[in-house]
Amino acid sequence: MSSASLVRKLEQFVRLSPVDHAILNRAASERVRRFGARVDIVREGDRPKDVHLILSGWACRYKQLEDGRRQVVSFFLPGDICDVNIFILREMDHSIGTITPVSIADLSREFFDDIAVRHPRIVTAFWWETLVNAAIQREWTMNLGQRTALERTAHLLCEVWLRLRLAGLTKGDSCDFPLTQADLADATGLSKVHVNRTLQELRAEGLIVLKGKTLSVPDLDRLMRAGLFNSNYLHMDHEGQQLDAAVTDAAAG
Repeated sequence: MSSASLVRKLEQFVRLSPVDHAILNRAASERVRRFGARVDIVREGDRPKDVHLILSGWACRYKQLEDGRRQVVSFFLPGDICDVNIFILREMDHSIGTITPVSIADLSREFFDDIAVRHPRIVTAFWWETLVNAAIQREWTMNLGQRTALERTAHLLCEVWLRLRLAGLTKGDSCDFPLTQADLADATGLSKVHVNRTLQELRAEGLIVLKGKTLSVPDLDRLMRAGLFNSNYLHMDHEGQQLDAAVTDAAAG
């Protein structure tokens, strides 16, 4: 398994050295586990042991009520890390489940202890990723609280498409899209009927093409306008690389 998607994403924030690449590649290949679709990787109440790096496939973070109602609070795509600081917790307060078959690498506390001492660029990149994840969570709250059904759905599709592009996982204007209407309903707080109607509206407007498990976005700018989407919360402008020289100087000092 490769850490290519992770490295590509982290280098949006900090320019990593060849040694950093080697460290991440080794970590992504040493303790790999594979899961089928629609199973839990970790459940609420479990004691966290490792940080999970998504190598391939799609997963989600979710909360579930006793009567079975589920709220998806984030999607994990290849290259994503589930909770860098999970070691602080005594037990999980949410579950992580697969959407497709998934391969993960378990990253140990020792791995993070080592990079904290010897690989400051990786640490800085992880901090940036953590801050971006927090920004994504804020945007999801705005989505649920203020946007209309069409705006919510368009916004989520824009975000997923851009995150996949950052990881090098789009082809032209298309990407894999294994999410079901039930998944979209759980993520947007809408009923499956409402999601179906909203997707039909987006199709009719020529904003998306959904065929099988492939999403095409013929005009991303139009879809962004429909979703009131501002990509600033994804921090794709490489601002983190401005810290590269400072991190190097600090390490040398």
